[in-house]
Amino acid sequence: MTDALIHLRAAGVSLLLSTPADQAVGIVHWGTDLGPLTADGAAAVATSVVEPLGGNAVDVPIHRALLPQLADGWLGRPGIEGSRPDGSDFTPRFRTTGMSLDDSAVSGFHEAGAATVVALAEDTEAGLRTETTIEMTAQGLVRIATTLTNTGSEAFVLEGLQHCLPIPVDADEILDFAGHWGLERFPQRTPIGTGTHLRENRRGRTGSDSAYVMQAGTPGFSFQQGEVWAAHLAWSGNHRHYVERQANGFGVIGAGELLLPGEARIAPGESYTSPDLYANHAHGLDGIAHRFHHFVREDLHPLSTDRPVTINVWEAVEFDHRIGKLLELAEIAASIGVERYVLDDGWFGSRRDDTSGLGDWTVSPDAWPQGLDPLVDRVRSLGMQFGLWFEPEMINEDSDLARAHPDWIMAPGKRMPLTWRNQQVLNLSIPEAWEHTLEAISKVIAEYHLDYIKWDHNRDLIESATRANGAAATHAQTLAVYRMFDVLNERFPDVEIESCSSGGGRVDLGVIKRCSRIWVSDCIDSLERQTMMRWTAQLLPLEFLGSHIASSPSQTTGRRHSLGFRAATAVFGHLGIEWDITETTEEERRELAGWIDFYKKHRDLLFSGDLTRVDRAEDSLQICGVVAKDRSEALFSIVSMRRSPLSPRGMVRLSGLDADRTYRVVPVIIGEEPGGLIRPPWFGDQDRGIELPGSALMASGLHSPCLYPEQAVVLQLTAID
Repeated sequence: MTDALIHLRAAGVSLLLSTPADQAVGIVHWGTDLGPLTADGAAAVATSVVEPLGGNAVDVPIHRALLPQLADGWLGRPGIEGSRPDGSDFTPRFRTTGMSLDDSAVSGFHEAGAATVVALAEDTEAGLRTETTIEMTAQGLVRIATTLTNTGSEAFVLEGLQHCLPIPVDADEILDFAGHWGLERFPQRTPIGTGTHLRENRRGRTGSDSAYVMQAGTPGFSFQQGEVWAAHLAWSGNHRHYVERQANGFGVIGAGELLLPGEARIAPGESYTSPDLYANHAHGLDGIAHRFHHFVREDLHPLSTDRPVTINVWEAVEFDHRIGKLLELAEIAASIGVERYVLDDGWFGSRRDDTSGLGDWTVSPDAWPQGLDPLVDRVRSLGMQFGLWFEPEMINEDSDLARAHPDWIMAPGKRMPLTWRNQQVLNLSIPEAWEHTLEAISKVIAEYHLDYIKWDHNRDLIESATRANGAAATHAQTLAVYRMFDVLNERFPDVEIESCSSGGGRVDLGVIKRCSRIWVSDCIDSLERQTMMRWTAQLLPLEFLGSHIASSPSQTTGRRHSLGFRAATAVFGHLGIEWDITETTEEERRELAGWIDFYKKHRDLLFSGDLTRVDRAEDSLQICGVVAKDRSEALFSIVSMRRSPLSPRGMVRLSGLDADRTYRVVPVIIGEEPGGLIRPPWFGDQDRGIELPGSALMASGLHSPCLYPEQAVVLQLTAID
């Protein structure tokens, strides 16, 4: 095939693809829009990035391939790792055999907007063929996936397939995420040096400590400043993200599935298809978030902004399913404006605690002698939707299912893996186990006309193997779970599924394609949630982030927080309650009702507007907001995270507004006022606020109110001109 150059442009991003003769598809430029190019201009850009030939190196310039190989002179992580059983064909050299742009065959130079390129390449000697799909979305994201086909006569044992994209030397710092149960998605920064920054996850699910979104940026990049390149793998199983810089200064960012031994043994004529890699370039971390949010909202999984206020009864009753208490919770919830009622763990089989019953998805006659109808009927009569908790991928050894089918438990042979929360993993890659589980869940959904499923996943998949042969099965399990989601969504299109995984242990675009909500964390402490919500939103828009007003003291940290702080935190997400509201006072119920009413009035803004997170050197205050697309209104929160050496703490500059409009800024005080509040003069008489130009709000700002630590003030902005 002759040389090809394809330039894709959308939403301020350019992707210039190059396929020199006898090589595979690569990237000349990925980043800020280059503007329209001619064939000569594109060729000149391609020439401009070629490094000079130095001493003691291969005698041709190294090609910037999406799947770089040793045969290209690439000395970093190969795009494809694997070999034949005898060790041969470990270093394929792919040559492009065809290119298409939106299904039309092309060669030479082409330029397009949002479009899809498919590149075919082959190494006939190695007996391998690739089909790589490269899509520029309307939002400026780049989606990449490859299907690798074995055209040889023997099996090819694939050990890894990961795509990478170039990043410049100017990108000198990484921001990714760490965390653990109860403290998910905690940001960490690392300088980029020579070598590889590698984040691997072997938990069999995305993981509370996953890299989540790997980001590399120019010095000091922040929410509003700096150029950022990011990668996210849309995959809920084992995976790796990495940033690599070689000694010649050439850098890449990439990701791919982490395959366990033998998981991708490709027989002759068969194929392996990689998960989707999403590459994201923007200015500032908010720019990265906006591209992801717009893509999820517009293409991947659009949701109505009319997200129902939810009560989940776990923290109120746990396993103690007494109908009187559950009905009282429903009555109070409906009276304060709750719209969805969710019964959590403990309604099925022998499940009176967490030691038994998982896998037996039938209503317990002991806990519910009349079935769930008395509760479901009353909830519905009160005008609320009804949902149930499930954990379909798990099984207790003390269960009817485990006794009937011990071979369905994931294990590396006869020996059982260690238990985790007293449970094992049900091997859904076994067709009979998959079918049994699907039908059991479907029967309950149909019988009670469920509106909602809280789908939990309370352990990592350590030693995840098919018991009959001891072969690793994490890859197959992940695909089986996706298929189950897909079938349930097809059978019950009006049922919303929440991805809960020990809290926020499975959050990625692979699961979000299939689920309408994630449980951010099992920790609902509002102080911890401020950070977790702030950074979970780096990938997902707020309407996906389950965010509940919890009990005080917190069940996970023991902290006590005012109702106002708990509510002001929770309204910047999909609002719910996780609290024994039968123990609340009338005053607390009035305040809860006030916050729920506030949420209902503003959820369209919250779930359609653009998130903005304010850069501030004095970081004891955390400021974030949501600004309407037309910049006509906004909501901001000013949160006192801790005490500051500065008293008072100076000006608060807002962001994302229209500089040419005037806004009325009004503090929102619902119920008891925030602790330690001393009003600055701009609050005005009776907290009626102030009118200021958007330019002043962004450049100069407002003086912060005085607040005790762990308190918040919400601001409502309305354009008045």
